[in-house]
Amino acid sequence: MLAGCAARPLPPPKPAGVTPRTQGPASHGPNVADDHVPPFASAPWEPFSRADVVAIAQREWRLFGSPVDHDPPETRPVPPPDQKPEREPGLWQRIGEYWWIGQDPGEREVAWTGMHDENGTLFEAGRDSGFAWSAAFISYVMRVAGAGPDFPYSPNHSTYINAAASGAARVLRAYAPADYAPLPGDVICMGRGRAAGLTFRDLPTASLFPGHCDIVVQAAAGSLSVVGGNVDDAVTMKHVPVGQDGKLADERGHILDGRYPWMVVLKVDYVR
Repeated sequence: MLAGCAARPLPPPKPAGVTPRTQGPASHGPNVADDHVPPFASAPWEPFSRADVVAIAQREWRLFGSPVDHDPPETRPVPPPDQKPEREPGLWQRIGEYWWIGQDPGEREVAWTGMHDENGTLFEAGRDSGFAWSAAFISYVMRVAGAGPDFPYSPNHSTYINAAASGAARVLRAYAPADYAPLPGDVICMGRGRAAGLTFRDLPTASLFPGHCDIVVQAAAGSLSVVGGNVDDAVTMKHVPVGQDGKLADERGHILDGRYPWMVVLKVDYVR
């Protein structure tokens, strides 16, 4: 704990020829050099691509043991505190990397882990809802894949949902579930809790709201395979029903998945 109060050492010199990534207009923080991001992602060394986003999301899913859960949140059993994956050795540190890399410098969440706050203090497992990391997971995947300043990184899903809906996110476009069939690498989102009744017509909202987003990793006839963070305290896959046209809703706008209130599809502009 004493070490946490010590002066932070200077970062190592950048490799020759590498320019630090700086936050652009799509980000919600001030323009600062981002030393949290590895050069291969901040340059980036390869184009931002669907294949990389899908591969990174699936890699993280395998790291957590490849869990699959189709049950809606209210019907899932709550694991004992000592059995939560997010607090297991090797995994709580990985979640810390989601925060450190996925968030912009200056956010207090950058120092969080799967079981520590920004001061390195262990929080009780029953308080983990105050340290939800599902948006940090999405931000991490997009950052490591090379989205650069075009993605509005945030600890809140609603930040980039609203940015896409308002046209402020250069790399995201928001579509109603009945208007666009998501492809691998796109993101599907819903409101939860008090925001579960939100629909596409309500976007963008005037303030932040609780939500959840998953990354599409496979699109097959009648079903999407999606991966999201902080589902069962892990990176978890679920399968989402779609119509024959690949869309989450029918032509009347009725969501085909009776478990989750999907409200928006975020098409990621990988062409850029």
